[in-house]
Amino acid sequence: MAITTPRTWVVGEVVTAAYLNAEVRDQWLDVLAAWVTYTPVWTGATTNPVLGNGSLVGRSKKIGRLVNFQIDLTMGSTTTYGTGAWSITLPFQAAASSGSRVGNAQALGASRFGGQVVVSPGANGIGAFFPASSAVSNYSSAAAAVPFAWANGNELRITGCYESAT
Repeated sequence: MAITTPRTWVVGEVVTAAYLNAEVRDQWLDVLAAWVTYTPVWTGATTNPVLGNGSLVGRSKKIGRLVNFQIDLTMGSTTTYGTGAWSITLPFQAAASSGSRVGNAQALGASRFGGQVVVSPGANGIGAFFPASSAVSNYSSAAAAVPFAWANGNELRITGCYESAT
């Protein structure tokens, strides 16, 4: 059950167990429920990557229009990395609010790079950004060679929070 708009009570209305269950218990059950998995889609700006024997798992927890999400991408021995900036789909479309929202990203290979993700207004997907190399501090879009040449066993971990469109 998803969280619903609370009812408007009227003077003299009798509070019943059914009302309390719907208005209080069921709302809290939704808030306390476990995160749910979803299947993200990984694309490249020019040529799409191919997951091969890697894994890509998304999880989210939506409370009202607030969405918390996690994405874990692990490269396999048959994964190909495509060309151009990568994008990964979100569990729900972002609200068309003003300004972008920022989440965290980690690239784990021989080195660990901290980066960020940007959820743009109305977006269905996100891009991860990392320093282009260990010699620079400005961020570039994650791609086949950013922040390093991705290989079997490397991981991209993403977490964030944003307002959904619905």
